[in-house]
Amino acid sequence: MSIELQELFQKNREWADNTEAREPGFFTRLLNQQSPQYLWIGCADSRVPANDLVGLLPGELFVHRNVANLLVHSDLNALSVIQYAVDALQVSHIIVVGHSNCGGVRAAMLNTRAGLVDNWLRHVQDVRDAHEGFLAGLHESLQVNALVELNVLEQARNVCRTTVVRDAWVRGQSVVVHGWVYGLHNGLLEDLKITATSADQVGLAYDTALALVKQRYRQQHAALTSQPAPVTQHGALSDH
Repeated sequence: MSIELQELFQKNREWADNTEAREPGFFTRLLNQQSPQYLWIGCADSRVPANDLVGLLPGELFVHRNVANLLVHSDLNALSVIQYAVDALQVSHIIVVGHSNCGGVRAAMLNTRAGLVDNWLRHVQDVRDAHEGFLAGLHESLQVNALVELNVLEQARNVCRTTVVRDAWVRGQSVVVHGWVYGLHNGLLEDLKITATSADQVGLAYDTALALVKQRYRQQHAALTSQPAPVTQHGALSDH
């Protein structure tokens, strides 16, 4: 392996050459403007490349990523990104995107110690604890992904509660907040139906989306637990 990572510089040159060949003048135009309509708040996981998932070019998607796609009210980094996106870039949509089998969410769900990040994941554990009864009632194989989606709903609501978004709504600026989840197993995005365009929509949007998530996972739990036990070739129930 190259210490200088020359292979990455080579791939960068190939990408730049291919982009310019496909769209002459692309980088000159990009230099002079940045006008994305979307702010993506996603997980830092390397398997979830924001622009690629939605087929957008550089300059078309403003992105903030951290472990477990959190929007914490004391996180000045994330709040500054939202403020710049809303006030300076005038984005129309803010999308919180989680993903299936998230390692951070899994660690929070199972109380797995990982070091300094444990303090950050305490926010996910707060979501877990708020829905402890619901999660405990699910088949073990469903719990992590259920928490992934619950976490998206919570973070989308947190976005709606920021002073930046609330002030934008007060002055009549069009900002729509969404919550999505990405499936690592199929490459598809799913809308979790928490969509708010004003402060008075937030509570109903959250409650409606929460009810849908819980209904879907309870149905999946029922399907898993209602499967008959395997039968041996002699007709007796198997112990395995």
